[in-house]
Amino acid sequence: MNKVVVVTGAGAGVGRAAAEEFARHGYDVALLSRDPARLARAADEIQHAYGVRALAIPTDVADAERVEEAATRTESELGPIDVWVNVAMATVFAPVSKLTAQEFERGTQVTYLGQVHGTMAALSRMRTRNRGTIVNVGSALGYRSVPLQSIYCGAKFAVRGFTDALRSEIIHDRLNVHLTMVDLPALNTPQFDWALNKMGRKAKPVAPIFQPEVAARAIYFAATHKRRQVWVGFPTAKAILANRIAPGLLDRYLAKAGYEGQLTDEPLSPDAPSNLFDPVPGDFGAHGRFDRESKPASLEMLAVRHRGVLCALASIGIAGGIGLLIRKSRGA
Repeated sequence: MNKVVVVTGAGAGVGRAAAEEFARHGYDVALLSRDPARLARAADEIQHAYGVRALAIPTDVADAERVEEAATRTESELGPIDVWVNVAMATVFAPVSKLTAQEFERGTQVTYLGQVHGTMAALSRMRTRNRGTIVNVGSALGYRSVPLQSIYCGAKFAVRGFTDALRSEIIHDRLNVHLTMVDLPALNTPQFDWALNKMGRKAKPVAPIFQPEVAARAIYFAATHKRRQVWVGFPTAKAILANRIAPGLLDRYLAKAGYEGQLTDEPLSPDAPSNLFDPVPGDFGAHGRFDRESKPASLEMLAVRHRGVLCALASIGIAGGIGLLIRKSRGA
């Protein structure tokens, strides 16, 4: 019998790529997202492409009751949940001075509380079986905030705090439940076409940009290996570490470069769609409009996945170097 994974935000972007990645490895997949038509198409394509069961469950993760109902339906129709992946997110491109309290509330409900709701639904079931894996998807922006995305950055900081607190509780209770967090870099997803934008110009990810499949592979890896945390891509590691060393310098740098770095020169249509409060209809997939600029792989993630081999090679190299020095010293 196949293992079962639940992926939130599975209608498009990273969630869609993650659902396909798990299906590729033989998992039956429950896809959660808001737009019923797009979700049904995604489930149908996954089922036909990979020969697994794919269950579309239209769900707004901001609604805890709907998330709980989705978990119950998943276990009723597919079986016990082995992995739960929290991907769903929402963002707004605007300075704080142009945001409303309602926009902050909604973005936080989706990006932060959506992960809380998913984790609680999964953990309540995994606790009784004493097994399972929960993957919370974070971001480099959960360590180093940028201007124009205060809602998203604040929510991702909150996800990190929640995850760390829960991890200690799981250890305290001696549960055999693996909780891991995957922090992502800039990705080529549809969010830059449908996120609420008050800047008058189209939004873009800050280069270097990676394809969503890079994130999906990292999520699958984190779910199937006992890693506390996975940083995806060197830009993520660089942003996190740089903020630890010189946060004030980054404050000033982003004040100068953070606006232009997230905006293109293309004017934004006055009737541009926004998915903050309602889903945007359309046949969106995993990718956005930045395919030409996006990297299909990450050397940093290659090193993370194969760190055992790399450590062994490094050890061999060090041992060889020591041996060479010993031989030279004896010859002298």
